[in-house]
Amino acid sequence: MLTLYHSPESRSVAILSLIEEMGIQDWVTVRTVTIPRMDGSGGCDPANPHPEGKVPALVHDGHVITERGAIILHLTSLFPDSGMAPQVGNPDWGVFAMWMNWYQGVLEPAFIMEGAGVTHPWVTAAIRDHKTAAARLRSALEKGPWIMGDAFSAADILLHGPYAWFPEGTPDDPLIRDWVERCKARPASRKVREEDARRMELLRAA
Repeated sequence: MLTLYHSPESRSVAILSLIEEMGIQDWVTVRTVTIPRMDGSGGCDPANPHPEGKVPALVHDGHVITERGAIILHLTSLFPDSGMAPQVGNPDWGVFAMWMNWYQGVLEPAFIMEGAGVTHPWVTAAIRDHKTAAARLRSALEKGPWIMGDAFSAADILLHGPYAWFPEGTPDDPLIRDWVERCKARPASRKVREEDARRMELLRAA
């Protein structure tokens, strides 16, 4: 049994989009929970199994899996015929796993610190900066048109996320901006955003 704990307009939208793209909606139960938000609304939900009160959290037969990169690796491995990731054991799967980890360890931290105006020599020595991360994205997209090459994959879902949510943080690079818009224009992405807007209305009315 697979259960995804989700809160509207949050990081877990990426996993909803993945589920839609994979066509595995009948295999995953989605439960809406509250989370603390930047505007002071919301709060930790006792029904949420995430140890830090965040989302997403995927529960598979009682095992709690957090972090989007890990959840994506798990779901695409469980459903290898979905076409959203290379087959496990293929060298391309190693590249795919690299992007999952790079996002969690480099792109998102660099993006957040730039937005927060935080700089420190330790940070730039360890993960560089958002400009360097954007250059790596461009390098992949120059070979593209998608992160993994010719085919759209879960790597595109994860990596374009910060720019979809915070357009003002998107690099002033036509190649990256076009990629973000193409990701947002996919039918699965549009459907999830529309459904999530309704979830948010219900959450606010509760």
